Amino acid sequence: LAVASTLFLHACLTLLAMPIYLLPFLGIWEPLCQKFFPFFLEKFSAIHERKTKKQKQELFHNLPDFMRPSGELKLLEIRTGCSANFQFYPPGCTCTDTNPNFQQALSRKRFLLAVGEDLHQVPSSSVDAVIRAFVLCSVCSVNGTVKYCERLYFPQGGAFCFLEHVAADHSSWKYFWQQICCPTWKLIFDGCCLMREIWKNLEQANFSELNLQHINIELPWKPVRCPNLGNTVKDFN
Repeated sequence: LAVASTLFLHACLTLLAMPIYLLPFLGIWEPLCQKFFPFFLEKFSAIHERKTKKQKQELFHNLPDFMRPSGELKLLEIRTGCSANFQFYPPGCTCTDTNPNFQQALSRKRFLLAVGEDLHQVPSSSVDAVIRAFVLCSVCSVNGTVKYCERLYFPQGGAFCFLEHVAADHSSWKYFWQQICCPTWKLIFDGCCLMREIWKNLEQANFSELNLQHINIELPWKPVRCPNLGNTVKDFN
């Protein structure tokens, strides 16, 4: 019954969203989405920031521990979006995103147009800390993206900080609605997948220390209220 209900509701949602599904075939959706997504993310981030400020302060509080003797901290944020985390960073960080429409808002920072799985513009062994906030939900390969960070760190290691939304408990109503909404959500919101169990990928990665915490951020107006996880990951072995 649950499977049948999921398939039926998913079909209904797909039917309602059919005009959106047709736009990619007309070559209209990608440029429209690239313009729409920064606008949506800016509005969403303002609300989300109020809900997560305390958690982000805890997440980033130990970044100074990774400063070099000179007092410098080389920090790279991957898929920066509308720069909601800049208030927690020291000067001189580098930012990347796949969407060029974010570049104007990030003009005061070093901006690179790049995807998380291929940061060839960033030299090897050149950063002390890597930040990813709501990124691993949309990359092609979670394991490949996390593994890629190894190349970027200085030989002595560094910090990997993350804040991600993840799949809900499989027995919950949240997961039921995630299954229904996921394909359409992924199309509309720039590849964002609601059902990834990202904590499993991080637990399997070759980190020397993993501090992982599951939290729940309630956004009543959001169609799917996703649990989040976030804490600091230290250097690779």
